[in-house]
Amino acid sequence: MAYEPVEMSRDAIETFLAVPRFAVVGTNRRSGAAQLTPVWYLYENEKIHLEMFVKSAKYRNLSRDPRIAVCIAGEHPDARAVMFYGTAELFAEGGAWVEDIRWRLVRRYFESDAQARSYMDRAASGGRTALAVVTAEKVLAQDFN
Repeated sequence: MAYEPVEMSRDAIETFLAVPRFAVVGTNRRSGAAQLTPVWYLYENEKIHLEMFVKSAKYRNLSRDPRIAVCIAGEHPDARAVMFYGTAELFAEGGAWVEDIRWRLVRRYFESDAQARSYMDRAASGGRTALAVVTAEKVLAQDFN
């Protein structure tokens, strides 16, 4: 038996995205092949915010080609997914607003402020980070439940 997906409403999408899940980000390598990376995200004001290291392949790929795809899927038995296709704007430096978004992005994945701060302190030893702000040109949302 084949299951047909049901399109999700804007409210259903926002409710789904409010839960801390992993997103899989697709960027374009120089060779044209896709590169997929699981990441944390923050969805606000119809934008997806992603944090990454400046030395990462994601950052290099997006610096060269800002096109991006982001897929956020539910885990079994939640058979919903939201896919964004658009462009990313990178902010390697950005002041207080970048740090505010970064803090809120990281904080949502931890039980306490102390755990989130500990993670951010450890991550800081990995090098400079950047914020990618994704503007979607197309959004597909499907519910197979």
